[in-house]
Amino acid sequence: MTLYETIFKRRSVRKYDMTPLDEKTLDDIREFITNTRQLPEQNVRFEIVSGDKVKGAAAPHYIMSFCSPGDAEYANVGYILEKADLYIQSLGLGSLWLGMGNPKEKEDDFCIMLAFGKSDVPFRAGEQEFNRLPVNEISNSDSELAQAARLAPSACNSQPWKLFFADGRVTVRYFGRGLMKMILKSKMNKIDIGIMTRHVVTALENEGKQIKSITPKTSGKDFEIEISYEKG
Repeated sequence: MTLYETIFKRRSVRKYDMTPLDEKTLDDIREFITNTRQLPEQNVRFEIVSGDKVKGAAAPHYIMSFCSPGDAEYANVGYILEKADLYIQSLGLGSLWLGMGNPKEKEDDFCIMLAFGKSDVPFRAGEQEFNRLPVNEISNSDSELAQAARLAPSACNSQPWKLFFADGRVTVRYFGRGLMKMILKSKMNKIDIGIMTRHVVTALENEGKQIKSITPKTSGKDFEIEISYEKG
């Protein structure tokens, strides 16, 4: 599957075969992450570790992320790791965002981790199996791009975003909802904005658009990422 096709099939997998993956597959995933361009002025560190490095491990492998605190920093983690999430599942493997996961050895700049490995849990048959808000609740425009983007995962399925479409531009804006706005208002929801941005970029590229810039913007309590593009 392509990354775009995986958007419509991916599933958060919680049950794994604990047999380690072969070194070539791990090297391919590691190289994929290393070659993924980060957001402007960001330099998050990623590390693939085995389950013995993680508290209460339930998967054979984990991608840990490390960054300084900040809206753009957290969004960048979501942006990079969601591409890894899609890539891993495109290989026929399972993966899972672990908002509550922690390494056994504490590191002050640890952000979040992604579990992955072999699994016999089936992929989704299609977008009808997703539990997501209707597109008119998250977007000012209904389109194939918006329909694909709405399938992005988020912490507790909080879906803390709004999409605004304009000529040559898409803005992903933080928009907390209900109790989740209070519980997840800092790190997790900013990671979610990065995840949504990855889905938007993937859908744009599938349509043949050329991405010109991706710009995080913070103003007071407001946070958004503006994606500028041109037709391919």
